Amino acid sequence: MGGQVLRLQDVTVRRDGAALLRDIEWTVHEDERWVVIGPNGAGKTTLLQVVGAMLFPSEGVVEILGERLGQTDVFDLRPRIGLASAALAEKVPPEEKVIDLVLTASYAIIGRWNEEYDSGDVTRAVELIDQLGCAHLIRRRFGTLSEGERKRVQIARALMPDPELLLLDEPAAGLDLGGREDLVRRLSALAQDPKSPTMALVTHHVEEVPAGFTHALLLRHGSVVAQGEIDHVMTADNLSRTFGIPLNLERGRDGRWYARAYGF
Repeated sequence: MGGQVLRLQDVTVRRDGAALLRDIEWTVHEDERWVVIGPNGAGKTTLLQVVGAMLFPSEGVVEILGERLGQTDVFDLRPRIGLASAALAEKVPPEEKVIDLVLTASYAIIGRWNEEYDSGDVTRAVELIDQLGCAHLIRRRFGTLSEGERKRVQIARALMPDPELLLLDEPAAGLDLGGREDLVRRLSALAQDPKSPTMALVTHHVEEVPAGFTHALLLRHGSVVAQGEIDHVMTADNLSRTFGIPLNLERGRDGRWYARAYGF
């Protein structure tokens, strides 16, 4: 077990009188890869915003990479965290070139302006783009990319600053079957690379959980249903309680999970 990356203690988030998260206890260590699973409205994205230092809790203690929210400068903390999300993609100018979108992550900005990048930055950006299978897109504009291409480029961007923590908010959402399988395969390779940062991936489909992820946290109505090592947490009973419907759960030889409702 590596050093502690995240610690949430009694974390509650309220908005307009509603509790989006309730009494969350969660500890993540540096050699772990976590998947956060739950239905729509479970609080998954809210949780990711908290651990990404984008949202302060209403109650509780949040420690990220050794820094306590409320007692540290989040503008110094955020560059240490890689984040890929639909909300970020919406901010990208459609004319932004792929190479520039990845490069600007070094400055935690979106939109190339007059920044100076050395050859090392450019080399790293190109290598990451290639690693995610996007080398042929390097001069393409973001607005011309398919949804699958956009997702892979976003992950390359999230990795650009060499983050200590990588957060992926529903990275396979909106992808067709081929795009999903390609992305899950690449995320599995990333998860199994010991040089990769600590990872937390949010999804509401067990089929999108890449092989190589070590831990799972199941959320329902803002509360934790179960958490811990993935082999112990990913059970039909826990998943049924999480989604509020009786489910069968199977795991293939490839390490991937598959869920079906009873009777189907």
